[in-house]
Amino acid sequence: MDKAVFDARYSEYREAVESFLDGLFTDKPHWTDLYDAMRYSLLAGGKRIRPVLTLEFARLSGMDWHKALPVACALELVHTYSLIHDDLPCMDNDDLRRGKPTNHKVYGETLAVLAGDALQPEAFRLILTAPDLDASRRADCALILAKAAGADGMVAGQVLDTLHEPRTHKELLEVHRLKTGAMIRGAALLGCAAAGAGEDLRTAAADYAQQVGVAFQIRDDMLDVVGDESAFGKPIGSDRADGKTTYVDVLGLEGCDHAVRMCTAAAKAALARAREHEFLDFLADSLAERKS
Repeated sequence: MDKAVFDARYSEYREAVESFLDGLFTDKPHWTDLYDAMRYSLLAGGKRIRPVLTLEFARLSGMDWHKALPVACALELVHTYSLIHDDLPCMDNDDLRRGKPTNHKVYGETLAVLAGDALQPEAFRLILTAPDLDASRRADCALILAKAAGADGMVAGQVLDTLHEPRTHKELLEVHRLKTGAMIRGAALLGCAAAGAGEDLRTAAADYAQQVGVAFQIRDDMLDVVGDESAFGKPIGSDRADGKTTYVDVLGLEGCDHAVRMCTAAAKAALARAREHEFLDFLADSLAERKS
């Protein structure tokens, strides 16, 4: 697959996701300030990597990927809630997200917390009312998202990251496997579940996404040291300023680059026997080399 073909498919997925998300929470009740705060972060842009993974794995599983849009966007609602809460003063205390003021800087801490709270159940509403999925597939997807986002997934990773002060390579790997990897793995599995894929593809999807998730976070740690602030969308060096240990501290930049490439190779190997895996190979490579 050449870059033009990859870019065209990625853009098609991304535009469909943006259009779907833009149709959410558009009513104007007298609590419309809540909807405004939810939409502010939900429509703030980003690469939409997670819903793209869901849609591509649904396509790989033989489904018309358009039918998986509610599931793909449900995960993006949960991801958005996590970003709103991560930015709060009680957590990372960030002023910028994707080059814009964070939610609590615009709407205040109370409404930011509530906007994040509201996005969580709305994600499950999207899955449980998805018009093109039967009841068993809706339930399967809801369980995958709950596991990815819950106390043994993303939230566990956030607890370890913010309260347990990980220092060693092993500790950092566990944080990133849970905090970042669980949701990326969940995104891939959601596409498989929406399409009713078999266990072989689900296993390959989980292995691929787990490796991509770790590579993504290591690359993120590198960009916090050497990235371009205008491209990165938030201040460079914030982790070091906060006294956090990152992969760069443990492995150095050269070691991080090697680790990213090893994870990327392992991700691609996981899909070697799957049909039409070229898009996902290209995606893994592009994430390993990203600048933002």
